Amino acid sequence: MDTIKIQGSAKTPSIFFDPAQGRLEIKGRSIPENSIEFYKPLLDVLNSYSEAPKAATVADFHLEYFNTSSSKCLLDILKQLAAMHKAGKTVNINWYYESDDRDIEESGEDYQHIVGIPFHFEAKELDGN
Repeated sequence: MDTIKIQGSAKTPSIFFDPAQGRLEIKGRSIPENSIEFYKPLLDVLNSYSEAPKAATVADFHLEYFNTSSSKCLLDILKQLAAMHKAGKTVNINWYYESDDRDIEESGEDYQHIVGIPFHFEAKELDGN
């Protein structure tokens, strides 16, 4: 499986997924014109990866904002991670949000509840620390 690197833009997040290391990072704003098309390459590779994942997978979400169609795609990603967790693999989901952004924090809490596995939540200061 190839590593996925997608450069972020004003409307799309940067995505880095290294199957060899079991490492995923999604960072930025997610308001693409077609969320399904944008996230499809990641979902395809993640689906293949989930058939024989590493013993531990780490997923870091640093989202500033995402629209409704992106939220469905993010849920699909989280469901694949949750399936690995439920199959006995270690899956660490880190959900980062700006300290004053209750909406993104609550979205992470909602996702955690829906997929049924624990997340690590961490507030970041506005300057990125």
